[in-house]
Amino acid sequence: MHESNGRRGQGRYALTESEHGHIWGVCAEVEGLFREPGRGTYELFGWVPDGGEVRGWVGCRVWLVPEDGALDAWLLEDAESLGPHPRTDALVLTGIDDYLGPPEGHRGPVRLHDGYRWLGSCREFARVLPDEQAAPQLVLRGLAPGERLRRAMVTGARRALDLDEAWLEIRDDSGDPLTDRLLRPRVRSWRPSSHGPDLMDLELDGEIDSPVPAHARPLWDRWLAGPPQTPGLWAGLDTRQREAWLGLVRERGCRLEHRSRPAGQVYELDGRHITDEPGLFLALGEAVNGPGGYFGGCVDALVDCLRGDFGHTAPATLLWRDAAPAREHLSQVLTPQGEPYDLLALVLEVLTEGRMRVTFA
Repeated sequence: MHESNGRRGQGRYALTESEHGHIWGVCAEVEGLFREPGRGTYELFGWVPDGGEVRGWVGCRVWLVPEDGALDAWLLEDAESLGPHPRTDALVLTGIDDYLGPPEGHRGPVRLHDGYRWLGSCREFARVLPDEQAAPQLVLRGLAPGERLRRAMVTGARRALDLDEAWLEIRDDSGDPLTDRLLRPRVRSWRPSSHGPDLMDLELDGEIDSPVPAHARPLWDRWLAGPPQTPGLWAGLDTRQREAWLGLVRERGCRLEHRSRPAGQVYELDGRHITDEPGLFLALGEAVNGPGGYFGGCVDALVDCLRGDFGHTAPATLLWRDAAPAREHLSQVLTPQGEPYDLLALVLEVLTEGRMRVTFA
């Protein structure tokens, strides 16, 4: 990540001990934050599509549903298709495994869907074991170390240089908290930094929780410059980028202290661009809390926001302008197990139960 000259971004990153909140140091630039996360690769044998060819990016969440119903569906996030495996009947699919991973030893037929439509089926699947790779490194450039970190480096003992668990806290150019990432770092090396006197470049070993993939970097650059000042900047994004935008909205929104407005407010929702699930929650967040605002990133989070502490006080009214796109795209979606349901109707029910009266215009 490259920062501009002057004070911009000088204290953007803080490495903070997770248990007691002690700050190991702050820096202007982090190398290694933007990289592709670890992805699982799967061969789907006997692949039969439910329509067109499945190639390229497939969906934010792709569910593999065992046809016998004996096991729960398994989730593959940010799934991509590499197309058919040469000289076989298998489709190659990659993605980020959920925390449970694939069902152990399952050999039966599986159907796939992306939450909106069925994609196809296979007779069984197998995980392709990745090649052994060295753990990527994280370099904190222009780091101003805290006193405890200075002492650890002077000691040089292996135990002292193991920082256990830490948060990489990230702020935007205005100094407001944006997001963070969990680390389990160990100091590998350090050297004087070209960023200025008394600063160092600190090289860490250890995995970073949720590195930022390449497709999300332009959105991060936009948010690191500061939150949006006009609504709807997400409207022209595809679903994959909207999901990344919503992730930043959620992470920033859950760190802000919201000033609750009085009861009886009327919020206006622009529904023209609600063509997918992230678009629904982005539009709702901006209706309640303005450009880049957060008011839930899923149905359960919306319930929590309606209870207070996110800028809203019940009762209130939501004036929904142009509901046709949401009705078209969200009235028949799929549960993880592939059962159809009406997401729009569910959200309207949750809003009503939260004492937010919805009117359409």
